[in-house]
Amino acid sequence: MTLMKRAATTAAALALTATLAWAEPAAKVAIHVDEDNVKTMNMALNNAANIAKHYNSMGQEVMIEIVTYGPGVHMLRQDTSPVKDRISTMALEMENVQFSACLNTVQAMTQKMQKDVPLVDEATEVPSGAVRLMELQYDGYAYLRP
Repeated sequence: MTLMKRAATTAAALALTATLAWAEPAAKVAIHVDEDNVKTMNMALNNAANIAKHYNSMGQEVMIEIVTYGPGVHMLRQDTSPVKDRISTMALEMENVQFSACLNTVQAMTQKMQKDVPLVDEATEVPSGAVRLMELQYDGYAYLRP
């Protein structure tokens, strides 16, 4: 093999390796919670766990984001969440799950209560829950509403 062919083969192998290293996960799902209902919250967490288990059993990666807004933000509130212990456990066991809380809702709750609204440590604030769901769908996430 000539030096030029070897260089081209090496470059192609490196490009393929880089592509595989940065490849998208096999599946991506956005789970929408907009109700202050423990059954809905648990169903969302069950869906996330079952989806992760399915893809893990096939050796495939999956990204899961649970997006809350409106009354659903109670799921991620430190002071009112009926599922905060389960969220904490899931976050420790599953690095591929993210919990997003709508900042618009948090600010409205703060204004109404006249005090800060504490979120669980696992929560990430997003400017708008509805917009976040739209962005995730634009990025190829499946949409699931339990």
